[in-house]
Amino acid sequence: MNQDGQIKSITLLGTGLMGMPMATRLLGAGYSLTVWNRTATKMQPLLDSGARGAATPAEAAAGADLLITMLADGPTVDSVIFECGGADALSPGAIVVDMSSIPPSTARDHAARLGKRSILHLDAPVSGGTKGAAEGTLAIMAGGTPEAFATAAPVLKVMGRPTLVGPSGSGQLAKLANQTIVAVTISAVAEALLLAASGGADPAKVREALSGGFADSLILKQHGQRMLDRNFVPGGPTRMQVKDLRTILATADEVGLDLPVAQTVAAMFENLLASGHGESDHSALLLELEHRNTGKRLEAKPKPMPGS
Repeated sequence: MNQDGQIKSITLLGTGLMGMPMATRLLGAGYSLTVWNRTATKMQPLLDSGARGAATPAEAAAGADLLITMLADGPTVDSVIFECGGADALSPGAIVVDMSSIPPSTARDHAARLGKRSILHLDAPVSGGTKGAAEGTLAIMAGGTPEAFATAAPVLKVMGRPTLVGPSGSGQLAKLANQTIVAVTISAVAEALLLAASGGADPAKVREALSGGFADSLILKQHGQRMLDRNFVPGGPTRMQVKDLRTILATADEVGLDLPVAQTVAAMFENLLASGHGESDHSALLLELEHRNTGKRLEAKPKPMPGS
């Protein structure tokens, strides 16, 4: 960091669907960026744009003022930070910002372990998908100390809208709340559009008519269109939605909550995953709904009801 405590050198670990556009925005903002990815070839577009590549997480972390992780799950984050030498390579006063979606208890454990090394920590998962990552409009939910948040905030603002929601683990709790709403709303949109189409209405026009009303949402706009187009190229893969739903239900159990709607929707997503759609966008939950309703299919121009 410079003498004013501003971030100069950033490392980003994980250049997949989300990490790639996030890293691109950091480069565009003029930050010195080092990247690492388990599959090295996925880093190449960033290297071509001026990022420095590293062969290991430890090499990537060396000299970083701020280290960002955007990885698949808690065990992967734990491995990269602690088992592969990432934390060992950081200097006291550095900040780790974990933007992965992991259990709140794991985030709290990481904060405590890094704190013993005088390294600050934020759990800062995101919502907004690949589109939000590319546009720099991600919702960023941060848990940690006000000190860590204030230092990291200028970097986070390059990628979206950061909000400090509480102490360590709180960012992950906010993400679980987000994913609960997302999963339930995807199921509601799929059911609503299939109901409209099966009854003889034009589902595209129904979606348009609902715009601006109480039922409107980004999911109706974006994923409703995906369903109508039957475009399930992943922005948010089903396998990741299932991972988050499992964490939601496990966390609810830890705190003594019964979440019946989340349980029902989670079972539907588990069936979608089991049917081979793990890499499909989570809006593909429509396919599970169609499977349950044999002979029914969401069509942009539905056939009229019998006798109409």
